Formats: sequence, structure tokens, C-alpha cells
Amino acid sequence: MEMVTTVIAGVLVLGGAFFALVAALGLWRFPDIYSRMHAASKAGTLGSGLVLLALAVHAGDTATVTRALAGIVFFLLTAPISAHLLAKSAYVVGYGLAKTSVLDEMRESKTLR
Repeated sequence: MEMVTTVIAGVLVLGGAFFALVAALGLWRFPDIYSRMHAASKAGTLGSGLVLLALAVHAGDTATVTRALAGIVFFLLTAPISAHLLAKSAYVVGYGLAKTSVLDEMRESKTLR
């Protein structure tokens, strides 16, 4: 049974590392701050969550599992909200969209001014 949990934890760590790599590549390759923030918040959250889930699977005690699950919930609750607020602040300050962007839905919003 110990070998099975070790293999599952290893697969989860590899999955988390893959999504962290995808987030890093998104930060490097995407053209503007908004798409970069999207890559960092989505793939980074999933990568961190998988690594914490691997910790929960591999840990033997209930306290560590509870902390790991609480960390996953914390990531899932805070990452989208913080990415949204940072993107909205960047738009208000004046960071423009990439030239390849098709539609700017916030341009005519009266709540930003």
C-alpha cells in the first residue's frame, strides 16, 4: 500500500510541476499583462494544488492532510479574486491590451472612471 501512495504522490508532483512549467511559459510567451496574469493564476493555482494534494496523499498524519487541503482551498479562493483585481487595476492605470486583442469590453464601462 505504501508503494501505491508513493506512486500516486509522485504522479501528482509531476503533474503539479508540469502546470507550474506551463504557467512559467505563459508568463514568458504571452503578449500582455492580462493574458500573462491569466496563465499565472490558472496554471499556477492548479500546479500548486496538485503539489499540495501530493503532500496530502503522501503524508501519514491527519494534521498534515488537513493543512494541505486548507492550502488548496485557500489557493482556489484567493487566486482568481486577486488576478481579477490586479487586472482591473492594471486597466485603470492604463496598461493596454496586446495589438492582437480583438475586443475591449471594458472600454465603455463607466464604473472604472
